[in-house]
Amino acid sequence: MAGGNAIRGTRVGAGPMGEAERGDTAPRRNVSYFCSGGHVTRPTFAADAQIPESWDCPRCGLPANMDAENPPPPPKITPYKTHLAYVKERRTEAEAAQILEEAVTALRARRASGEVIY
Repeated sequence: MAGGNAIRGTRVGAGPMGEAERGDTAPRRNVSYFCSGGHVTRPTFAADAQIPESWDCPRCGLPANMDAENPPPPPKITPYKTHLAYVKERRTEAEAAQILEEAVTALRARRASGEVIY
């Protein structure tokens, strides 16, 4: 190995490797989560921590749960709606015509009174 470095991968002042100086690690538990994309995620939790029922898959972003046989289905994607689409959900054509007529009548009354309309 030409130009090798004997202390590669360590930092200055690093002590001996192992648990002797740092103490024992806290007890841990690995939990498997399964998504509908076929991915398995195994995050590590503290042994006494509350384990969440669901987890987001880091590979595809789909929701995952602990049941390998029945992973949660992908969320339903709702298409983008315009403002007009939301208005049409709330109003019928007859109501829209009535509101338009009221607005036009009010505008004509303001115009007839000589009010400046921008």
